[in-house]
Amino acid sequence: MAPQPVDSPRATSAVPDRQAQAGAGLSPKRTYGRKKIDPFTLEIIKEGLVAIGDEMFVTMQRTSMSTIIYEVLDYAVGLTDARGRLITQGNGVTLFLGTLDFGVRSVLKKFGVEKLKPGDIFITNDPYTGGGTHLSDVSILAPIFYDGQLVAFAANKGHWTEVGGMAAGSWTTNSTEVYQEGLQFPCIKIFEEGKPIQSLIDLIKANVRTPDMTIGDMYAQVASMRIADRRFRELCDKYGLELVMAGIEAWLDYTEQLTRQELKKIPDGEYQAVDYIDDDGIGNGPFEVRVKVIIDGDRIVCDFTGTHDQVPGPVNCARTGLYSAARAVLMALTDPSIPASEGCFRALDIICPDNTIFTCSRPAPVSTYWETMLYANDLIWRAMAPALPDRLPAGHFLSVCGTVVAGLHPDTGDLFLLVEPQAGGWGAGADKDGENGLVSVGDGETYIIPIEVCETRYGVLVDQYALDITEGGAGQFRGGRGLVRDYRITADEAWFTGTFGRFRFLPWGLAGGRQGSRNYTTILFTDGRQPEILGKTAQYHLRKGDVARLITGTGGGYGDPLKRPVAMIQSDLRNEYITLAQAEKEYGLVLDPDTLEVERLVGGRTE
Repeated sequence: MAPQPVDSPRATSAVPDRQAQAGAGLSPKRTYGRKKIDPFTLEIIKEGLVAIGDEMFVTMQRTSMSTIIYEVLDYAVGLTDARGRLITQGNGVTLFLGTLDFGVRSVLKKFGVEKLKPGDIFITNDPYTGGGTHLSDVSILAPIFYDGQLVAFAANKGHWTEVGGMAAGSWTTNSTEVYQEGLQFPCIKIFEEGKPIQSLIDLIKANVRTPDMTIGDMYAQVASMRIADRRFRELCDKYGLELVMAGIEAWLDYTEQLTRQELKKIPDGEYQAVDYIDDDGIGNGPFEVRVKVIIDGDRIVCDFTGTHDQVPGPVNCARTGLYSAARAVLMALTDPSIPASEGCFRALDIICPDNTIFTCSRPAPVSTYWETMLYANDLIWRAMAPALPDRLPAGHFLSVCGTVVAGLHPDTGDLFLLVEPQAGGWGAGADKDGENGLVSVGDGETYIIPIEVCETRYGVLVDQYALDITEGGAGQFRGGRGLVRDYRITADEAWFTGTFGRFRFLPWGLAGGRQGSRNYTTILFTDGRQPEILGKTAQYHLRKGDVARLITGTGGGYGDPLKRPVAMIQSDLRNEYITLAQAEKEYGLVLDPDTLEVERLVGGRTE
């Protein structure tokens, strides 16, 4: 007898979820009656499910082989129910919020419940369907069975350092079609009834530059699947399947209720924002992007109609990324302490035509999709910030500022691949300065590779890692500072790829606060040539002794800079967040360089 799904007793209200379920051939009709569950048991089951996600996360980190996983934490894990509705998602990459459940639904749509067996594990990275983003972000998905019934799915989406393609490190800024960007996994089995499909693994090894690392990370993802399977079944053993299913349903309803209550606190109305993406990496641009946000009681609609069509270069984002961006900012608009689940997103509707830069179609290149996905998030943020000054700050440096440094290690002669995001400045709020040196909203709980690891594993020396005090971000409350990080090449030669968005269009200020500063890379040549300043660049050839100086932006300011208290400006000077020249130019104060006492007011400052 074929396994059957345990169907939840409530059909979701989210339109894309219904469509995905219909495509999977799953009926939303009830097969379980509602079972009453007391709040104490509900909390215990909920925490048990959250704990499964946390253990999956730690398992992935501890068993992986690449720094992008165990140092940067560029991955996300979670559980869905048997219909692909998100139950819980652990820490990690914030803007993977819309990917795990869509990935599970792609399995259900392609294979149907009847073809799933215990021990099966699926792999997908399709950017255009099934929760894909770009080819380097690979999802591993596994059905969980209990007493012969499909009860849940475990999901893990992680960044593989190598999936092949035209460039070392796989993602690049100059691809023109997806086929140049690496291996595509169109939702296929990689384990069947617990056994790896060795022919597929051999195929992967033959097409990537770092086969041991790539396959090692894959097995780390598989390990997290097995932990999830074991712990979920233990939860069912302890409380009974029917009670666990009832707990899941009650939890989804509860998170929906909490989210809708928070939405009711936002004034009804239409809120709009327009921005511009610098370029597509191959010389085209800028590109206009826009959103209209409608708040109607306990419902929110994000309409991106009018956004630019998909483009020739690899900044295109598929619809999954758009949903992820909107889901993440929805949680910021409501209550970030509510654990992410499908219930949180039932109040959200997203409108966007096909074939835009937010909703591209095959074979559009998507290698650096995150630059555009972040704009979708930032547009909603920017539209809503004036209405929620206590919740949303001014614009931040926004870009992932992703970097790849590739070459042959000077000690071993082996290929090294340094792949990482950078951190930068966040915008100021209505009552606080912006945060210095944090990763962008898209990266969430991720980190920068430590200097010691960079210098040990890769052919670089880190000459400096410091705050950047470029002008920008002035306000009554100051934007957070970006960072400057120097990579001096110690190999005979190396190739640098960087995608530093907001190179031309700067982080926005609020309530009279000034714009922040831009993100960019300066190439310093050991032979004394004129330095070169870059936003996006691909496989830039560097020689031994050359320096790639990575500079990230300051966030936008909040409020009139001339109203910033003198004591705060003096503190900024003591802490070297600003210079004396900036104090005069941006804040209207001329101060004694030794005592920091005010000598005179300039530029219209009155006190």
